[in-house]
Amino acid sequence: MTTIALPHELIYAGELILVNAHYPYRKSPRGQRLVPVHNGMDVVLLAHNAAKPLELLMAQLGNWEQIAAVSGWRSRREQQQIYDDSLRDNGKEFTENFVALPGCSEHQTGLAIDLALRRNEIDFIRPDFPYTGICQTFRQKAPYYGFVERYPKAKANITGIAHEPWHFRYVGKPHAEVMTEHGLVLEEYISFLKNHQYGIAPYVYQGRSGLAEIAYLPAAAQDTILTTNANHSYSISGNNVDGFIITAWRTRHDRK
Repeated sequence: MTTIALPHELIYAGELILVNAHYPYRKSPRGQRLVPVHNGMDVVLLAHNAAKPLELLMAQLGNWEQIAAVSGWRSRREQQQIYDDSLRDNGKEFTENFVALPGCSEHQTGLAIDLALRRNEIDFIRPDFPYTGICQTFRQKAPYYGFVERYPKAKANITGIAHEPWHFRYVGKPHAEVMTEHGLVLEEYISFLKNHQYGIAPYVYQGRSGLAEIAYLPAAAQDTILTTNANHSYSISGNNVDGFIITAWRTRHDRK
C-alpha cells in the first residue's frame, strides 16, 4: 500500500473541478500548461491534457476541415471584457443566460472549448453547432475522448447557464462516459459520487477505456491522507467544492 498526503489547496485543481456561479475558479496551485488548439479562428488555447485527446478526435473527423475552434482558455480579464461587452450590446437577460460571471467561467480553467460549424462568419458568443452532420458525430464521439456537452437544454435550471450546444468540457475518461450514460451534468456528477466514498463503496464502471473504480474522498482541514494499492494506476482530481475524486484503474481479475 502507498500513502499520500494531499494538501487542502489541491481540491481546486484537476480535470473534475466544478466551476459555476456558486463555486468560482481559483487559480490552480499546479499552474496551467496551455497549448494552442489546431486551426482555431485566432489563437485558441487549451490545457495540454485536454488538447491532446481533442486533436485525436478531430483527426478522426477530418482534421478541422468542417469544425472551427472558437474560444478556449480565457483570462479573468478577458472574461470580464466579454461580460461587459455583452451587457452593453445584448442586455442583462441575454448576458446572464449565455455569459458566465468573471471568475466563474469554465474557460478560465483551460478545460472548456467552444466549437462551431466552419463558416465564413461565426458568432463568437453563440456559435452554430447543430445536432446534425459532423457536429453531431463529434458530440457522439466526444465522451470516449473525455469531453461532455456541458450545458444541455434540459439541465439549465441545474447549471445556471442556458442551452449551449457549442460548449464542451474536458472531464477525462471514464468520467465523460459515465456522465453521458447516466445523463448527468457536472453538478449532478459531483453529487452522485458523494454516494461512493473512497474505501467504502466506490462506483465501478466498465467502459471503452477499461475497468475503473471511482470514489469521493472528503478533504480534511489540512492534509488529506490517501492510501492506495501500489499495484493499481490511479488519478486524483479536486472537485473545487470539498474533496477529491479518486479514479483507480483495475484489471478484471483483481476486481473485488
